[in-house]
Amino acid sequence: MSPSRVAAFVAALPKVELHLHLIGSASLDTALALARRHPDGGVPTEREALRQYYAFTDFPHFLRVYERVNRLVTTAADVVTLLDGLAAELAARTVRYAEVQVTPVRNRMAGIGYAALAGALTEGRALARERHGVELGWVFDADALLGPDGAEETVDFAVGHRPEGTVGIGLGGPETGIHRADFAPAFRRARAAGLHSLPHAGETVGPDEVWAAVNELCAERVGHGIGAARDPRLLEHLAEHRIPLEVSPTSNLRTGAVRAIEEHPLPVLHAAGVPVTLATDDPGMFHTDLNAEYQLCHEVFGMTVPELAEIARTGARAAFCEPDLRDRILAEIDQVEGAAATNAG
Repeated sequence: MSPSRVAAFVAALPKVELHLHLIGSASLDTALALARRHPDGGVPTEREALRQYYAFTDFPHFLRVYERVNRLVTTAADVVTLLDGLAAELAARTVRYAEVQVTPVRNRMAGIGYAALAGALTEGRALARERHGVELGWVFDADALLGPDGAEETVDFAVGHRPEGTVGIGLGGPETGIHRADFAPAFRRARAAGLHSLPHAGETVGPDEVWAAVNELCAERVGHGIGAARDPRLLEHLAEHRIPLEVSPTSNLRTGAVRAIEEHPLPVLHAAGVPVTLATDDPGMFHTDLNAEYQLCHEVFGMTVPELAEIARTGARAAFCEPDLRDRILAEIDQVEGAAATNAG
């Protein structure tokens, strides 16, 4: 199939996005407006300077920048603005459903009370559906830098406020020197309350923390998880138990988790039969979108149209959305793939 036809297929392909951070989703224009609203926040207020600000040297540098941008979001209205802009971007990429990762403790530290945050998420979710036709769910991320106490507070928010669309609990931030197992009590409490376990693991470290996420946190999906590629036994376990990995190739390149995109382990994961979904992680900061991630998989890894369609199906099956929405998305994928095959013939 010609490159133009593949691009057209990717653009038309219905998708879900399951690894997407609210703060990092802000477009350059949105982040610029926030920076100008808070000029003492340490974030550049000119477009080219902000673009360069997002040129990360390594993963710790990315985390420092992310936290500075996070501190610019200080009101419930800012949260609604972010969600409205995010939903518009998702709709433009034919994303039907997204699970957005929100870090409530960091929002509270930036000055947004928990009741106000819950209200903003409810309002933003309704706007996304009514204005853009995109359904949103919430994954409330604990920041590993805040330790187990921060995770417990995250669970308190998720269980106590539980905005409509709440899906589960995540765990983001650094991995080096911080062990998934230390967060097991908070995750047990979250699961007992009916929330899904969706931690990051194996983004910048090896398979041990992916094992810990699976065994200690009972992960139902794993954010990133690319460190699993180094352990054949873990690959076999993930494939056998159908535990999806939320893979974000451009993110991994921009943060230095991989040295070159050609070295990304996504083909190894895919070949091993591990369920793989594609995501952008922090698209505003990494200058990417979900269409670009699918296109990258075709251009760099040689994935065919049927393989790209199957990755889209994997995402829909791994999503914690309403069953009827999942069924509609899967039916749409079949239709778009069928039309592509007919046109190719």
